[in-house]
Amino acid sequence: MLKHIDDYLLYLQTNNYSEETIYNYERDLLIFENYLKDNKIIFEHLNKKDIEMFKAYLSSRDRKTPGALSPTEYKLLARSINRILSVIRSYIRYLIDMDCKYPLAPEAIKLVKTVKKHAQVAELDDLVKLIESPTELEKNKIIGLRNRAMLELLFSTGMRISELVNLKMIQIDNSGKIFILGKGKKERFVYMTPRAFKYLNNYLKIRQNNSKYLFIPYRGLNSSVVDKKISPNYLQMKIKQYREILHINVPTSAHSLRHGFATYLAESGANPAAIQILLGHESLDTTTRYVHASDRYAEKTHHKFHPLKND
Repeated sequence: MLKHIDDYLLYLQTNNYSEETIYNYERDLLIFENYLKDNKIIFEHLNKKDIEMFKAYLSSRDRKTPGALSPTEYKLLARSINRILSVIRSYIRYLIDMDCKYPLAPEAIKLVKTVKKHAQVAELDDLVKLIESPTELEKNKIIGLRNRAMLELLFSTGMRISELVNLKMIQIDNSGKIFILGKGKKERFVYMTPRAFKYLNNYLKIRQNNSKYLFIPYRGLNSSVVDKKISPNYLQMKIKQYREILHINVPTSAHSLRHGFATYLAESGANPAAIQILLGHESLDTTTRYVHASDRYAEKTHHKFHPLKND
């Protein structure tokens, strides 16, 4: 149904898109292709009404994911729908660039409205309890040391969970500085605090494995396999488990530790431009979302700068 998909995916590969991104693009295009097939819509005849019907389909519980035998039981979030629509836009732009036939302009595919939620970051004391919790909550001491080191590193550096699980042994040196190849192949340095470095070394003392990755599954600690690494899903699941045991009401994930890193740096007076570099953001606008996310930061700003703050 969709022509030149293989060429499009190769185009993404040659333009340095990550394997994960290419996989996700292919999956999203397959969802679209299956919809066209099921509804007997010819791609070359696609119109705006078809796109609106596709949006309605994505919003429904009748939607099928690739490889699934039955419809899903949950609705896609607006940002997930927009991701799929953006992939279709990208695919059409590729067709235009290659002088291939295309049904409508990419701009004709309108994204759905998203709900702007108030950003939440747990109190610093709660984040500290969460970071320290593996030592107390894990019955297996080795797992406790490893998970503590991962959480310490996330909050110390502000790195993404994908960057953490893909850290390799060769990226760690005695200075506490880590070279990261982040999202979009962007390179940057992140920095460990002495505290995080201490807990990382505690973990490294018990880690006996030839894996090139820093954080590895418990069952692989004494293995000679060189490509074992922690799953992002495992770490997210553990963070959720710790949060529930500690009765932390604010939803907290690995990304929340990155968010907290930026928010509490900003509250302490850190320069937004420096935070931008540490987070690996391309635009300062993205960073300022973190800077202004904290109610406490806004309150302090109000009390400090309001022209009628004095009696």
